[in-house]
Amino acid sequence: MAAEARDADFIDRARQGWRKAWPGLDTSGMELMGRITRISAQTVQLLDQVLAPAGVARAEFDVLCALARSERPLRASEVTAATLFSSAATTKHAARLEQAGLVQRRRLERDGRVVLLELTGTGRALVETEMPRCMELDRALLEGIGEDELAALAALLRRISRNTEAYAAR
Repeated sequence: MAAEARDADFIDRARQGWRKAWPGLDTSGMELMGRITRISAQTVQLLDQVLAPAGVARAEFDVLCALARSERPLRASEVTAATLFSSAATTKHAARLEQAGLVQRRRLERDGRVVLLELTGTGRALVETEMPRCMELDRALLEGIGEDELAALAALLRRISRNTEAYAAR
């Protein structure tokens, strides 16, 4: 029991708190989903720290990466879909990135209501510099987990991702 208490993380302590506060509540889903959510929040904070010297936040970097992966300029709505940001957040990030000289915004010629976003040379250079640093953080966070374990975990998380996408589409 002492080893279990020593190895307990925030989610273990939260579940224990819920068992005391609401004894009949089934918190088994928190075992995984709570950890996924917490790891995500912690990773966002760490990525913000990694990216701070480059002058961009993780959310802005997500916009830059969506554009870097595309072979063509993207509609603002496509960036919104790729990043899961709201339309307003995408607009805010695009404006900030344009002001920083990292993104160019232009209207679609045949439909002036559509805004296209594309990386500038400076934006592409930033992604090419910072993406390896972000991947280095990922490797550090996964340290000590074997290749087979990582493959199994990735497969399970992919299933959870599909379930989440299907649930959101209902």
